[in-house]
Amino acid sequence: MSNLKVYLGLVHHPIKNKRGDVVTTSVTNLDIHDIARTCRTFGLQKYFIITPLKAQHELVNRILGHWEEDKANAYNPDRQDALSIAKLKNSIEEAILEIEDIEGQRPYLISTGANFKDNDGNIEVLREKLNGLSRPAFILFGTGWGLVDTICEESDFKLGPIFGASQDGYNHLSVRSAAAIYCSKLMESTI
Repeated sequence: MSNLKVYLGLVHHPIKNKRGDVVTTSVTNLDIHDIARTCRTFGLQKYFIITPLKAQHELVNRILGHWEEDKANAYNPDRQDALSIAKLKNSIEEAILEIEDIEGQRPYLISTGANFKDNDGNIEVLREKLNGLSRPAFILFGTGWGLVDTICEESDFKLGPIFGASQDGYNHLSVRSAAAIYCSKLMESTI
């Protein structure tokens, strides 16, 4: 999978709340840092933080800018290195357009969710599918109660949920944990 180009998007809008309403969720500092580190570790091209809220843009830019400062960069250069692939976007389509500009083609869109009733397969099925494609991949992770249905319907692949060893089917991982697991399984040369 080493020549596969993968991009990750953490979507804060449009997202479902627990009642199924379309909402915008808040960006968290942990998601910015931890998912950037995961993306950098597993060789993803870019990590898009997707929110239309200007107040959230200010927060993200302040966090990303902090680690570009000489003092912070000198203190922890690995953090700045990881955050260098993080980019802020207003929408999923804006991120897709940037990927198209970089790669010269529209990415293969993959949606994730812990509560999918139906899906196109697990990570192994996705790996096989991507091995046969020349297009880059763009994996979307939802916040809140997940990606809205229209995003999933427009996706090329709905990735099945992660189930661990829980005997009762519990699978409510943080988005940071889910991103790390999927990136590890997708990008490592051996599983």
